[in-house]
Amino acid sequence: MTNEMWQTTLDALKATVGANNFSNWIAPLEFAQAEDGVVTFQVPTTFIGNYVNQNFGEQIKYQLAQNGQPVSRLVFRASGASRPAQRAANPVPKPTRVDEIAGAPLDSRFTFDTFIVGKPNELANAAARRVAEGGPVTFNPLFLYGGVGLGKTHLMHAIAHELQRRSPELNVLYLSAEQFMYRFITALRDRKMMDFKQLFRSVDVLMVDDVQFMAGKDSTQEEFFHTFNALVDAGKQIIISADRAPGEIKDLEERIKSRLQCGLVVDLHPTDYELRLGILQSKVDVYRAQYPNLEISAGVLEFLAHRISTNVRVLEGALTRLFAFASLVGREITLELTQDCLSDVFKASDRKVTVEEIQRRVSEHYNIRLSEMIGPKRVRTYARPRQMAMYLAKHMTSRSLPEIGRRFGGRDHTTVMHGVRRIEELKATDSQIADDLELLRRSLSE
Repeated sequence: MTNEMWQTTLDALKATVGANNFSNWIAPLEFAQAEDGVVTFQVPTTFIGNYVNQNFGEQIKYQLAQNGQPVSRLVFRASGASRPAQRAANPVPKPTRVDEIAGAPLDSRFTFDTFIVGKPNELANAAARRVAEGGPVTFNPLFLYGGVGLGKTHLMHAIAHELQRRSPELNVLYLSAEQFMYRFITALRDRKMMDFKQLFRSVDVLMVDDVQFMAGKDSTQEEFFHTFNALVDAGKQIIISADRAPGEIKDLEERIKSRLQCGLVVDLHPTDYELRLGILQSKVDVYRAQYPNLEISAGVLEFLAHRISTNVRVLEGALTRLFAFASLVGREITLELTQDCLSDVFKASDRKVTVEEIQRRVSEHYNIRLSEMIGPKRVRTYARPRQMAMYLAKHMTSRSLPEIGRRFGGRDHTTVMHGVRRIEELKATDSQIADDLELLRRSLSE
């Protein structure tokens, strides 16, 4: 197998496993050799090799076969494992860094310098920088939450980079909740729970991304709870991220929710126009070095910042595609070219939300029947969700007040006006109402 063949396979895998899995697990693989149906890769750590083999092995075999390389077996060798080690009379054990044997690879692009700060993420950025300074723990844990593409993982990586730069002697362990679960299950299977416990209790800073994936995994939650307590009791820093606040994570044990809420809980709000424009301008500065001959017309960045509003990753990906396309066809990046090149992205971003979809999401959120929410009962259990749904329908659809009223059991438009006005008043004084609104709005925009 040639390196070109492996590169083609990599491109196919990136489209199959997703950008996050690709950067964390597939990108670190280095093709070594292919012989008699056995393909060998060099990997940074044994853990990464085992994880890739178990979770992506069949996909790698399939894509290699599609590119003309039949495979019967994959072999993963940790760096340096291909040559026999020279025996020393009295070998000196090499200190083992926790992040080398258990953590996920850190993305070199995700630093504080490349994180664009605006009002929606100002507090999260300040808290992350404070933790990254090291020293005495001031709030534990730091819990970052927000929707997809708002910067949680970026800040997690930035903290890890900064801690390692300032205090290279620290054991900083960054990993996803899925990796924690995989390590736990492997330790159970191999009867190495003592090694597992010692490993995770020896870190100085533990960082767990996307902790919501532990929900419903009782045994994993039990071990995570004990690990959390041991580290807090030892004065070690813990940093957690999730897609929602601790109290909103369904099937997460109450004692874990309580522990997570003991520290500083920070919400990364959806980006505003100014922040999105700032992100685009910073990316353009980078792309100008790659495409020095490309011109970009005035107004293009402003247009993108207005049209793509829900997800920073989609916004950045759109700009990347735009520059690549303009480079290939040798044209200036104009508003017309932008609309042609990104028509599918704009179509997806312009997804229309219906009143019926809002009603369904709100009833699920408050755990009531849809028939009860649009029915005649005025008890608060049903009235408040009904008003929330009316408010969202008013602000997220193009339906008139009479049309909205008809979809809520034939109610008059003045009833809808009252419901919208009531929620407007409550969201300014009731933080729970404000949080529920933001969560529902975010889920309906995805």
